[in-house]
Amino acid sequence: MRMKISKSFGRKVLGLMCGAALAMPLAASHAAPAVPPVDEALMRDTIRTLSSDAFQGRGPGTAAEPKTLDAIIARFKAAGLQPGNKGPDGKPSWLQDVPTATITGTNRSPLTITDGTQTLTFKPSSDFVAGSYRITPHTEVKDSELVFVGYGINAPELGWNDYAGIDMHGKTAVILVNDPDYAMDSENGLFRGRRMTYYGRWTYKFEEAARQGATAALIIHDTFPAAYGWQVVESSWSGAQHFVQTANDGADQTAANGWIQKPVAEAILKAAGKDLAALTAAAQTKGFKPVPLGLKASLSFDNTIEKANSHNVVGILPGKTRPDEYVLYSAHWDHLGHCKPDATGDDICNGAVDNGTGIAALVALARMNQIAGPTARSQVFLAVTLEESGLLGSEYYAQNPVYPLARTVGGVNMDALYVGGPARDVTVTGGDKSELTAVLRRAEQAMGLAESPEEGPEKGFYYRSDHFSLAKRGVPMFDLKRGTNLVVGGVAAGKAITEDYENNRYHQPSDQYEVSWDMSGMKQDVTLFYRLGRDLAQSNAWPNWHPGDEFRAIRDKSLAEAKGK
Repeated sequence: MRMKISKSFGRKVLGLMCGAALAMPLAASHAAPAVPPVDEALMRDTIRTLSSDAFQGRGPGTAAEPKTLDAIIARFKAAGLQPGNKGPDGKPSWLQDVPTATITGTNRSPLTITDGTQTLTFKPSSDFVAGSYRITPHTEVKDSELVFVGYGINAPELGWNDYAGIDMHGKTAVILVNDPDYAMDSENGLFRGRRMTYYGRWTYKFEEAARQGATAALIIHDTFPAAYGWQVVESSWSGAQHFVQTANDGADQTAANGWIQKPVAEAILKAAGKDLAALTAAAQTKGFKPVPLGLKASLSFDNTIEKANSHNVVGILPGKTRPDEYVLYSAHWDHLGHCKPDATGDDICNGAVDNGTGIAALVALARMNQIAGPTARSQVFLAVTLEESGLLGSEYYAQNPVYPLARTVGGVNMDALYVGGPARDVTVTGGDKSELTAVLRRAEQAMGLAESPEEGPEKGFYYRSDHFSLAKRGVPMFDLKRGTNLVVGGVAAGKAITEDYENNRYHQPSDQYEVSWDMSGMKQDVTLFYRLGRDLAQSNAWPNWHPGDEFRAIRDKSLAEAKGK
């Protein structure tokens, strides 16, 4: 579970047919599935084992990784799964290699801005941060023309293009954080108002700048629309950065990506004869055009590069009538390994809740589905690595899917199921984005659950967990959490549990398994996940994102391409 700022630790839990079937509505004609009992003993054993000191905090690439993989594979086998991948020899395999690169910047130069007559100089860390997605020993941006590109968004489905009419090759994009309508109180804006879309996330802005051919990209930090202070940016970008290895070593990415403090941006724009507030207002209106600033930027740094290999674990229950259509369950197995010692000297971050509980749910779901018998569609169980390093295991799977994404119907991701009793409600992170909502409503009705609004929709939590690696490539994914209105104790009890975990256990050695845990809420979570996945696996529907959603176009394209084959 990866948090740059405080958030509810329980928030992250959670293709096609030929011809007319592609256009079928999501409404299902099949009856609600019977639910086998959740095996609490199996879940407890899985959490207790994976979070024991013998597993040393499950750090990827450490001596604990083979032991962790063996433990997961053994439970997958016992649950009735089959190996879900093939090895280099073509034989069935439980594992998918995940090659990664870690880049640590050193010898950072100042950021210099000049118009040929005056030069502005800004210090690394305090004024700006920068790194590279390219695997190269040295990064240098020299005399790159600065262009203010508003929010850096290219959204054809919304008729919005902040890069209209400009060739960005050789240039550096200066970009505002969040979406154009982030300051709205409601969610009725073109970019869903207060609720952040992916276009507002910093990761998207760097990706789009690269697609436009920019040499570099600099995001203007502003605490309110960013939802975190400069200290979060500075700490996140000052150390090692982790990436999935690609065939071209990131050559298609910008040479440098970074952030600048808002006062730095104001000084740069003033030197260009511009005003940040005025340009921001202009950028919030449709039809905005990029603004060349008549300034050139330079910076450089060295990169220390380390390459490594970790593994995803893949299991499958083959479908009985449509085995080439897939429903996906996922959870990450990794945690932090050794971390800052507590007062007793304990330096093992065991990760019992984060994410021993998610792997336990994955194993329990496999067992429940095996008991219930095969579904029409195949069900894939994916234990991914390197979530804590930036969703790298799920990102690698999404880049190199074992099962085609165009034939992956949808899925459920599970991360950090919190301890405690069952709730009266469930919360959908990201809101109503896709036709998966109809599946959820059926499950809610069957379980007597209400639906509560997401807290902090402006913070973009939907884009911060493993399901997102699939979602941004078009696969509709559930991101759910048990609500805080507990059956016993109500909202006060639910919030107390959440706050205790965030303040006293999250990413600390104290995140350990305890025999006294109340597992009844986790069993409720797993029951919900079972209903959602089983519904999709028995259905003949192909859920899509709602019209206008940022992922609709890529889903439409993948379905159309698969239909034409």
